[in-house]
Amino acid sequence: MRWMASVAVMGVALLGASGCGYHTMGGAAHLPQGARTIAVPVFVTKTTNNHTEIALTQAVVRELLTRTRLRVVPSDDADADAVLHGTIVSQMVAPLTYNSVTQESSSFLITMVVAVKLVGRDGRVLYANDNYVFRQQYQSTTDLTTYLQEDPAAMTRLSQDFARALVTDILDSF
Repeated sequence: MRWMASVAVMGVALLGASGCGYHTMGGAAHLPQGARTIAVPVFVTKTTNNHTEIALTQAVVRELLTRTRLRVVPSDDADADAVLHGTIVSQMVAPLTYNSVTQESSSFLITMVVAVKLVGRDGRVLYANDNYVFRQQYQSTTDLTTYLQEDPAAMTRLSQDFARALVTDILDSF
């Protein structure tokens, strides 16, 4: 009797799990069936910061190449099965902590808002998110003899975090 009860409980659990959105990784839920090529043009920026759009685009391309078998092309290619457009809506750097001895900010926080849209060859929007918000902290060097500008490294980390999250969202539709 106990054996039949445990089998019944397992069966109910398996049935319940099958309807919860579980699927194999890399199922490419937001990509067209049979997609082989994705175009990723350089992201557009609505900020005055230099080269941020390049860092974000490169990170997304690298993540797509690493995690998918898609061929990634750099331009708005008409032959691509999908096109991923990105826009940097805002980018701010704000002081986070203050050093009372030197009277200077000792760490900063970069906050970036990015909008993305994945469009199929037929013009249908496959995925969109207008409000990706990512933050990255970095320390400021106050000793000029050992000065090292830390914000490029922070921007690289932010770009990688963004790319990882974006590609995950495109590939898995939870």
